[in-house]
Amino acid sequence: MTLKKYSLHKILLFLLFLFLAGMATHDSLLPGKPPPPDPPEIKARVLAVDNSEVRSSGLSHIGFQTLNIKLLEGSFKGKILSAVNNLTGQTDIETLFKQGDTILAAPILENGVIEHVRAVGLFRQNAILALFCLFVVCLLLYAGVIGIKALISFVLSVFIIWEILIPQILGGHPPLMTTTYTIVLLSAVIIFLISGINSRGLTAFIGTISGLLATLLVTVFFGREAGLFGMTQPYVNSLIFSGYYDLDIQQVFFSAILLGASGAAMDISMDVAASMDEIKNKKPDIRPQELIKSGFIIGRQVIGTMSTTLLLAYSGGYLTLLLIFKVKEPSLMRMLNMKIVAAEIMRTLVGSIGLVMVAPITAIVGGIIIGRAFKPKD
Repeated sequence: MTLKKYSLHKILLFLLFLFLAGMATHDSLLPGKPPPPDPPEIKARVLAVDNSEVRSSGLSHIGFQTLNIKLLEGSFKGKILSAVNNLTGQTDIETLFKQGDTILAAPILENGVIEHVRAVGLFRQNAILALFCLFVVCLLLYAGVIGIKALISFVLSVFIIWEILIPQILGGHPPLMTTTYTIVLLSAVIIFLISGINSRGLTAFIGTISGLLATLLVTVFFGREAGLFGMTQPYVNSLIFSGYYDLDIQQVFFSAILLGASGAAMDISMDVAASMDEIKNKKPDIRPQELIKSGFIIGRQVIGTMSTTLLLAYSGGYLTLLLIFKVKEPSLMRMLNMKIVAAEIMRTLVGSIGLVMVAPITAIVGGIIIGRAFKPKD
């Protein structure tokens, strides 16, 4: 089979597969490579629990547990030790362990001997891995080859965010500009990997980027007008006190809004572009003006549900806050002017504005690219 029989996006898919395979096996097969050192946290089983020094009030616990644990991995596998679980009442990050739990333990070594062991948290890795495997199976069973592409784009997105975006921001680069560049890269990778380098993919990419640039302008303007500086974000104080005092938290907040809106923007642009491409394939003689009109109709239908999807997604993340509002019943004016509420309203509305901008832009671009002679082969 000659190279000409492969489309460009299939070659890209193959190269990405090689890249991921190389990342997964890097240095693991080198001859004579020494075994990796024991991890800072290792898996252990709780054999017995002493709660005599724990004071509980509902779900909150203060004091410390003394645990009798058995290490399940590492060079000390099988060793039975005593561990301490310090409790300060922070129910969002602390756990009260019970006998039979599988936990993560952090041994503190001195001269190769374990001097002290601290209980870190429940071992949840297997459940998360099983859930991911279920996601992969469902994706592949339904989508087939497209599912493989979607899986690769999913992994690449995690890699780009974790290995490129986060280090760049922590390294002192402007968060908003860095996030914008990263979203352009992510959009290109995801859209062209899924759709291929063709008129459909190009239309979706241009529509996504154009809509996100409009979203960026709205975010910066109204974020400053509303006096939102990003201090409502989770763990922001911990980040600052970890030594990142010069980090522009407001730009990080704006970046989070933009990054959150980018996924829905790509979804809408691809929906509109794919639908217009299908219309063009079924009716090759359709005029560009008619195709744009169809794109607008499709976009209106998609936006009708997508804006509500954003609202439900963000509301789900702050359901407990809504519950406490219902209990305390503050005035509407007070609720709307609270920082955390204003930030979430802005996140929802800016994302929705971005979607409204993406759909018509994609329809117009699709009428020009898909509806005319510029139509690369898939």
